[in-house]
Amino acid sequence: MPDFIQSLQSRDLSYLRIVAGFWDIPIEALDARSVLQRLSVAIEDPSLVQELVDSLSSEARAALDDLLNNGGRLAWPVFTRRYGLVREMGAGRRDREQPYRNTSAPAEMLWYRALVARAFFDTPDGPQEFAYIPENLLERLPEPVHQAIPPLGRAASPAERANPIPVSDAILDHTCTYLAALRLGLPQGELISQGIGAAFEEAPLTWRALQALLGASQLLDERGNPAPEPVRTFLEAPRANSLVTLARAWLHSPLVNELRLLPGKVFEGDWQNDPLRARQAILDFVSTIPRDTWWSLSALVADVRERHADFQRPAGDYDSWYICDEVSGEFLRGFSHWEEVDGALIRYMICGPMHWLGLVDLATPLLKDDVPVSSPSVTAFRLSDWFEALLGGELPKGFPVEDQPVLVGSDARLRVPSLAPRAVRYQLARFGAWEAAKDGVYVYRITPKSLARARQQGLQPGNLIGLLRRYSQAIPPSLAKAIERWDEHGTQARVQSVEVLRLSSPDLLQALRSSRAARFLGEPLGPAAVIIKPGAWKKVMEALAELGYLGEVEGEEN
Repeated sequence: MPDFIQSLQSRDLSYLRIVAGFWDIPIEALDARSVLQRLSVAIEDPSLVQELVDSLSSEARAALDDLLNNGGRLAWPVFTRRYGLVREMGAGRRDREQPYRNTSAPAEMLWYRALVARAFFDTPDGPQEFAYIPENLLERLPEPVHQAIPPLGRAASPAERANPIPVSDAILDHTCTYLAALRLGLPQGELISQGIGAAFEEAPLTWRALQALLGASQLLDERGNPAPEPVRTFLEAPRANSLVTLARAWLHSPLVNELRLLPGKVFEGDWQNDPLRARQAILDFVSTIPRDTWWSLSALVADVRERHADFQRPAGDYDSWYICDEVSGEFLRGFSHWEEVDGALIRYMICGPMHWLGLVDLATPLLKDDVPVSSPSVTAFRLSDWFEALLGGELPKGFPVEDQPVLVGSDARLRVPSLAPRAVRYQLARFGAWEAAKDGVYVYRITPKSLARARQQGLQPGNLIGLLRRYSQAIPPSLAKAIERWDEHGTQARVQSVEVLRLSSPDLLQALRSSRAARFLGEPLGPAAVIIKPGAWKKVMEALAELGYLGEVEGEEN
């Protein structure tokens, strides 16, 4: 960074005289060069530097300490948003208005004492403008005042924490479901019936979020398909170990980009954000909260906006990210949209990944008469009992063992509890047609089509029978025999929807078979009934009319 004199060389004489006055240097009729020479001597005097710092207001001292704690510089937009604007004006106006005498902005107090300067510096994102402390002055300033930093926000009110929602390890069941769906090539819409997608409006658990999390955990290959060996290890591990695997991957991987997962937003352009920077900042905010204390989510977001608004923005840039509101089509650019983007990200991070992965409990309010909110909006959170263990990569305690048996019904349905081994459910899901999951039980129905699909993936009916014998209490003999018969003979019964023509006499059926409508008739169902080929009933009605008979279609009003 430039030194003290270099930072002042481009300033006009009027400004230099103001600075000299604050440094208690007699200026008389000195020219700019002479003032600079005297100032260069002044900063060599430690007592003079200390005296100038001691004369600052508490707000200005806090601004100076902020710079010191950040290596002597802050992005200019960040600095002025925190500590006020430095009003730009020429020498004449400055002499008339004397802003250095009537300002309350800490930034201006430092500016007119030359304790802070302004310049462009190179960064990985290109040149950016910074507020900085001149290099040789930085070395002479007293150490910043270290004060205990209070947590952001406040404790939640009773109304905000009225309906607690503790953490769970359900994310393990959802990942098992998603991995099985990927292995089968099922459409994403079928995941909704399995409980994926239902969550808080601030952070819906979507297949895109699961895909990102599993990719970060190296459970997917380069094409996005389940990686066989890592998936087997993950599903066979105890539940606590698997949760630690997901949490550790989320903590350290840029592949999970929560900003790009925000609901209701469209992202355009080739700009880049840093998800690790944002994630770590939010974790730092949350980590200061007292243990076992419910905390107001809205108050935390408000305090972050007030004190750390630029936690994810390089140099306080609010204009280069092209984020569009999905409903209104409005681009959310500028600091005025902070709540809709940066605030929404904090809410998403806490209500989404941090809750899914077991780091924080959540709470929602109640409506009038203590009726729960149907579509809850999270109003409070607290650090869970697993928080410190998961952040430290240690195994949290209190996890159940996956030892519940599969229930096999004579109706060809497999009912798999969430505490059956996940590796077993993953395999059984590949043999069955999926039905809705309810109350922690996943239901799969064995059908000829599901068995044929499994066979196409190299799984044989004998594998299914072996799994059921090992992990269920009993297999109905009729179901085992049905699976074996299908393996040997294929489908032996079929249900189909057909249109049936019932006639008043066998003679009329014979007459119809002798007419031009004969090609529209299918298999007979008796002496006076026959199947009509699909879509041909109108042609048959016309042929009957030509034979002198009027027919009707049940369910048709005309």
